[in-house]
Formats: sequence, structure tokens, C-alpha cells
Amino acid sequence: MRFFTLLSGLTAIASPVLVAAAPYTGSSSLSSRQDDGSCTFDSATAPSCWGDYSLSTDWYQESPDTGVIREYWFDVVNKTLAPDGVERITLSINGSIPGPTITADWGDTIVIHVTNSMQNNGTSIHWHGIRQVNSTAQDGVASITQCPVAPGDSITYTWKATQYGTTWYHSHFSLQAWNGVFGGIVIRGPASAPYDEDKGIVMLSDWFHQTTDQLYAQASSGGPPIANNGLINGLNVYGSGGSRFETQFASGDSYRLRLVNTAIDTMFKFSIDNHTLTVISADLVPIVPFDTTALNVGIGQRYDVIVKADQEPGNYWLRAIPQLTCSSNEMTLNITGIVTYDDLPVQDPVTAPWAYVDDCADPALGTLVPFVSLDAEAATTEQVMDVGLAIVNGFFKWTLNSNTFLSDWGEPTLAKVLTPSSVFTDEENIITLNQTNTWTYLVIESALGLEHPFHLHGHDFFILGQKPMVTFGDDSELNLSNPMRRDVAMIPASGYLAIAFQNDNPGVWLAHCHIGWHTSQGFALQLVEREADIPVASNMETIEDTCTAWNTYQDAVDLVQEDSGV
Repeated sequence: MRFFTLLSGLTAIASPVLVAAAPYTGSSSLSSRQDDGSCTFDSATAPSCWGDYSLSTDWYQESPDTGVIREYWFDVVNKTLAPDGVERITLSINGSIPGPTITADWGDTIVIHVTNSMQNNGTSIHWHGIRQVNSTAQDGVASITQCPVAPGDSITYTWKATQYGTTWYHSHFSLQAWNGVFGGIVIRGPASAPYDEDKGIVMLSDWFHQTTDQLYAQASSGGPPIANNGLINGLNVYGSGGSRFETQFASGDSYRLRLVNTAIDTMFKFSIDNHTLTVISADLVPIVPFDTTALNVGIGQRYDVIVKADQEPGNYWLRAIPQLTCSSNEMTLNITGIVTYDDLPVQDPVTAPWAYVDDCADPALGTLVPFVSLDAEAATTEQVMDVGLAIVNGFFKWTLNSNTFLSDWGEPTLAKVLTPSSVFTDEENIITLNQTNTWTYLVIESALGLEHPFHLHGHDFFILGQKPMVTFGDDSELNLSNPMRRDVAMIPASGYLAIAFQNDNPGVWLAHCHIGWHTSQGFALQLVEREADIPVASNMETIEDTCTAWNTYQDAVDLVQEDSGV
């Protein structure tokens, strides 16, 4: 028997046998630590404690195992919706935008059954920022770790929450994510500052009144289209329609907000009028807290912030402001929600925004300090690569490492790795890393005056350098002492981003710009890491079953792949 549970205002289906209804409080390794009398399990007022594990645990090396399985059922469907009051056809999970929030505890195992009920569309679901330690086949990237799931077919993903914090999932098939196939992930664990209540995810999205498929030709020939709107947790107004996101504060209490940027092409600056944000996490990495009045959230990035309700009771604007330096939107200053104190009537606030500078930069690296201090080591493999832009047959194509990325939906890289006779093409843009636990440096340079959010699958990376308006010199410029770790960082305009990671996770991993248009236009490469160890973490039979169904469908409808494949 299945029952329905409400997660962040959306309906998901869960199993009562496998899913704990509340944070685990049993007697295993996650039981409460009482050594100083101050810690309780998952306490909001003492959030550094997590039983035998804590904020100081290096979860790259160890993490809890609760034995709890969280199980979800996702149905990807075509549905007409009106998130801002304007109806359009959407692709969504369980008929909602965003889809259900996956909620788990640090150390749980998550099982998600995905059915493709769409018409004329494949799908795959990527669990953004989840390292997939020894589980590369669960990464959910069409043409890389699997074939797309054909209409009428299903797939089950299983992965363990070795990390904790805030992230999201989204389709990794063509431009499908930005037609509505995305949702949040909350993995409960320690925090680097106290708070009274967790308000959950605040999801920031740009939104178009046409589908991204309809807009792709324009984006590839005339530049990115102007977004019609932006959404906060799937809501905003447009003209006389729609409604705003609303949330309640109680005077004197403090609230954790989990910010996620799910946009296709928008850097948002987040703020709440009159309120200071205490930033405690970037992506899935706890940091030493710092205060700010406004915070840039790049595409694919996440920040957890704590807000103290220390103002006069009333209504205050919560703002997501597109940064015009690198994006455009019809509703630039009207993508807002409302914070209301003490159950007062909700009404449009009269508050003014904080002063801000329109830019598309990450916070200065000096302000982002991981709570668990880890140093990078000297590189065994180092590669400096350029970002380029070409026009091919009248369409924009991006290059990375001198190649425009192209993969094949029907023949994923992982399947080729598991088939010894396979041959890779230059367009698959593969970097092979076969040494164990050595360090790799990637330096991405761009002479173009545009920022790019760069995302690596399968790893957090150490940000060794991030500088605009300069070219990379040599390794003496790089910081190896507890650099910031995360999975998305901005490549500065006319500058470089230098990242490092250890070859400690065998698999096939995509790296790409997270601007959706750019990924589809070839701004990507992939890592084949420790190829000899990959078969241990992969199930060729499951890959073959999905590929057989997909190739049968693709041949039957004569479907032509027009983008990069990811």
C-alpha cells in the first residue's frame, strides 16, 4: 500500500515500509550525542551535532549509514500549467513545477522510480551535486551514463546521501529541464550556525511563455531570448495573473532558507529588504558563516542562509533580481515574494531594496571558507583549455578544449567504456584519468566578455584561482590552502577558473557550462576516470535494457538528435 505525503507543498508518493516519516532517532550511529549535554539529534539550536558524526567530519572519507531507504515515484508528464498566470504546455514531474522535494537524512539511501509518460520525448534525471561515489551509472545523464528513457518506459535510480545540505535534480535530456522537469533535494545534517526553523527550499527560476524547444533556433542563431518572467518556488505574477510566493516569520526567530538557482540563463541576486543574510553553506559544502545583504546565486548553485526576524512587524519584499550583466528578463525588478511577520495580513510591502551592484561574479573566494579545512595537492595531470565560440551553418556552437561536444543518445559513453572494442570520437571530448587518487587541475580560460557557470559531475572541485580580465600564468598563482570546494563556479568574463580534484571516484563524468543553451550548443567535456575500476560500479544489463527501448523508439519515430546530446 502507498500513501501520499506533502513535501514542500507538492505531492509525492512514498512507501511507508521504507521511508521514515521523521528524522531517524534510533540507537544506531546516528543516535544523539550527549557528551556535553548540549546536543540533540538534528537540533536547530545546536546544529553542529549528528550523533557520532558532526560538522567536523570529513565526509569525503566517511559518512553515516542509517540503513533507512527513502523511496519516491516520479511520473514525467506533459501538462498545461500557468505558473505565473499564463498558460503553456509544460513538462513536469507528477504534474507540478517544481516537482516533489526529496527529503532525507545524511546517510540514507534514496531510491527513485522514474516513468516517462510524456509524448515524443525521452528523459533522464540527474541528481545535481550528488557525488555518486562508486555509482556512476546512477548519475542520470543521457548519452553519458545511460540512454534516454523512452516514452512508456521506466528506470530506477539508487544512490546514497554521503553528503548533506541543499541541492536539486533536473532532467539531463536536451532542454527538458527548463520546461519544468526539476525539483529540490534536502539532505538533513549539521549546520555551521544555529537557527530556529528550517523554511526549506527557495527555488529561483527564469521562465518563458514558449517552450525551450520552440526557442532553441532563436537562441542558436540570434542570441539567447529574453525571459518573460522569473519564478520563486514556481510562482510569480505576470500582468493581472499569477500569485507571489509567501512565507511567514515570527518576530525574534531565525530561519534557514535553502536557495537554489534552476535557471537556464539567469544569475539571480537574492535579498530580503531590511534583513541580513548569514551564509552557512555553498552548494553541499558547509562554510564558516559570513553576513551579506545580497547574494549572487549562479545557475546550478545553492546557498543556505539564515535570516533573523529582527525588524518591525510588517511585510517585506523577498527579491530575486536577474543580473543584467549576463542575462535579461521582462520582469527584472518584479520577481518577488512576500515575507510577513506574526500572522499579520499579507499585502504588498512598501520596503525598498538594498543598494547593489549588477554583476555576475561569485562571492570573493576569501569570503567562502569551508568549515572542514582541506588542502589541495600538486597536480599529476594539468590541462589548460580555452572557451571558444564558432558559427556553423548559421548557428552558434561553443568549443571547450578546442572541441564542440557531441555525444549519441543511443550509445552512451558508459556503455562504450564497458565494451572493450569501442572507439571514441574527438567530438566526445574525453579526458582520460587512469591514475588512482592523484590530483588533476583543469584551467578554463575565456577571452569572451561573458561569465559561465561551470559544473563538474562526480566531484566537488577545489577552486584554486578565479580571476576576471587576466590570462592564466602558471601554478604559482594558485591557492592550495583550504580553497573553496563546490560543484559549480563561475568562469569570469575574459578571465580564468582553475579547479582541482582528486581521482578518487571511478566513473564517466560530464563537465559543462550550466547555461542550458550553451550545453546544448556543445560547451562540455567528459572525464573517463579510472577506467579499470568502472565496471565494479556499473550494471551493463540495465544500461542495455534502457538503450534497447530507446533505440527502438528512436528508430520508429525517426527522431533526429539536433543538439549536443546532453
